Amino acid sequence: MTMYAEERQQAMAQLVAERGRLSVTVLAEQYDVTTETVRRDLSTLERMGLVRRVHGGAVPANSLAVIEAGLVERDAANTGEKDQIARAALDLLPPAGATILLDAGSTTNRLASLLPRDLRLTVVTHAVPVAARLAGNPQVELHLLPGRVRTTTQAAVGPETVSALANLRVDVVFLGTNGITADHGLTTPDWDEAATKRAMVASARRSVVLADASKIGTESPHRFASLDEVDVLVTDDAISSADRRELTRAGLEVVVA
Repeated sequence: MTMYAEERQQAMAQLVAERGRLSVTVLAEQYDVTTETVRRDLSTLERMGLVRRVHGGAVPANSLAVIEAGLVERDAANTGEKDQIARAALDLLPPAGATILLDAGSTTNRLASLLPRDLRLTVVTHAVPVAARLAGNPQVELHLLPGRVRTTTQAAVGPETVSALANLRVDVVFLGTNGITADHGLTTPDWDEAATKRAMVASARRSVVLADASKIGTESPHRFASLDEVDVLVTDDAISSADRRELTRAGLEVVVA
């Protein structure tokens, strides 16, 4: 029997409360609807104060802290889509001799591994895994930003990192994000991560966001950029037509890998 939207949303809220955390995929299978429908339902429930959106799903509204997925967990999610996004991002690289800034994240890490071996670039990063991938590339002049390295993201954050970025000017920054909405922009669960990403956007002539479609419609507590502060979103073909239209209307160029 088909459930009305209100009935489905009430059932979702109760299930999230019982189990503590549920993914968008599991909820879609449970109620036999699309992941886009689940994301809309969760947004409605969050506005009602019944759940809290987190990366890839939802937790009860009374959770004391937002659950932030670690790098290993994120790297194992949506791997095919992230590979496609990283390959598509290669078309947005600046010409030889330019400087790029690579944010921490599973998709930016993939981009680092795909950088052409014959393209001379200066690469700046705060991410230890990204630096490790590029340290042996003879065409890359690598610069590692200072700061405290967070265990969750394996990336440097804090006042030292933000200060170093304030004195930097790069041609393109490739950013990750935990959430993206037309209303609230780009968000992340951690204050220090948000401050670092904000400084990255400010340091770049052009900002490219790499995010699989599961991030669209999701909000985390700390905003680091509004949509008019970034230039391009590279995502996968799971993005809904409605989301694409909404983001495009907000002034963002959307590239579907």
